[in-house]
Amino acid sequence: MNATPAKTIAAALAANFLGHSPLWYKRTIVAFLVLNPFLFALSPYLAGWALVLEFIFTLAMALRCYPLQPGGLLALEAVAIGMTSPDTVYDEAVNGIPVVLLLIFMVAGIYFLKQLLLFIFAGVLLGIRSKLWLSVMFCGLAALLSAFLDALTVTAVVITAAAGFFGVYHKAASGKHFHHADHDVSNDNGVRELHREDLEQFRAFLRSLVMHAAVGTALGGVATLVGEPQNLLIATTADWDFVEFFVRTLPVSGPTFAVGLLTCLLVEKLRWFGYGAELPQPVRAVLEDFARAQRDNRTAHDRALLVVQAVAAVLLVAGLGFHVAAVGLVGLALIVITTAFTGITEEHRIGHAFQEALPFTALLVVFFAIVAVIHDQHLFAPVVDWVLAMPPEMQPGMFYVANGVLSAISDNVFVATVYISEVAAALADGTISRAQFDVLSVAINTGTNLPSIATPNGQAAFLFLLTSALAPLMRLSYWRMIVMAFPYTFTVTIAGLLAVVLWL
Repeated sequence: MNATPAKTIAAALAANFLGHSPLWYKRTIVAFLVLNPFLFALSPYLAGWALVLEFIFTLAMALRCYPLQPGGLLALEAVAIGMTSPDTVYDEAVNGIPVVLLLIFMVAGIYFLKQLLLFIFAGVLLGIRSKLWLSVMFCGLAALLSAFLDALTVTAVVITAAAGFFGVYHKAASGKHFHHADHDVSNDNGVRELHREDLEQFRAFLRSLVMHAAVGTALGGVATLVGEPQNLLIATTADWDFVEFFVRTLPVSGPTFAVGLLTCLLVEKLRWFGYGAELPQPVRAVLEDFARAQRDNRTAHDRALLVVQAVAAVLLVAGLGFHVAAVGLVGLALIVITTAFTGITEEHRIGHAFQEALPFTALLVVFFAIVAVIHDQHLFAPVVDWVLAMPPEMQPGMFYVANGVLSAISDNVFVATVYISEVAAALADGTISRAQFDVLSVAINTGTNLPSIATPNGQAAFLFLLTSALAPLMRLSYWRMIVMAFPYTFTVTIAGLLAVVLWL
């Protein structure tokens, strides 16, 4: 009598574990959890690298199961068996608080600019009929904005705009109208067969534009001390101001930006690696109808809303461009201004803005736990020691390569922190000269920014895109991101390495 309920409960617990994930995936995570303590007893260093690879696996399978749960279980086990400590995890989270604040407040702030972004991007998308030049514009504009703003902020803007366009067409393909708010864009069951082929092509079209923009954030983010978090860290350690950072990085950032744009043209022209999809004419017609309906039905209230959002956007750009405060605090100011002057005062309406970013924020803190393991187990120390032991003329190129490889599998901010600290210590000890320190600082900056586009692990903007609500809508998986980033990774990394070796 009692055995049956126990068996049922046990079966229910097993079924509930990681939800609807495939059985093989659940068994793999359990195998990781069982294996790690034995590996740690055998070799903490080996167990540390195993944990890093296991966490990468959870990211790669993000569309099977959101990485927060399996990655979180791995991180909790790492703390429990002594691979790192709660204090070290806390320290890593405190060091990453600017990024945490950015995700919580800036991404939510961008949500309240949604109408303005749809208005602007609709004009661009429908105004430029050449997919080739539209792609170059997305890549180049994302690079320009990331140089003066922040890559995550720019990515949030692109995600918001792309998700808006997808929602508009998905409603039409499901037989609904623009004003219908209760529409599930994640479910294709209601899509009419007549529109399914157009919808798939539209997905490919959006994927390519979003990936061009994501790569653009890396191309521009490397150039200035406000482009990426590690840039500011390196500039502070090297005592460089905005102009000096830009000038010292330009011999590498300039050529790689040009090579990036040429790569964009090439992959679009040749339709390689998932690029080249055109905007289907039926989709263009729906978006044109949407833009026309928005224009014709725009009331004084709607125009006032756009004016407020435009003013808020200008203040946002100015605040980030002049670095008046931490990016997250600027985002909080954006929320206050836009909601106050557009009449959004209900708690539940404000709460919707935070739904997109908070899961990723939690995942980022889990990632900090993995970084804490890397730190405590000194996983990168042999590489640092090996490079510093080389002749001075070989060090810049090897630092670039070593940073690139490690940033592709880890967090580029952490990699930059480790390397710049080691180089600064070598300068203080008299092991290297100030001139060599400056050259190595540029190599570290460019090495952590450019090759890290190879996987979503290295770039926070890429990881944010992968785990956003937009990724499954566009069918953008971890492996598809790697494939689409590959041509950029190859050309930009090689160009950066040649620039470091020849011109630094």
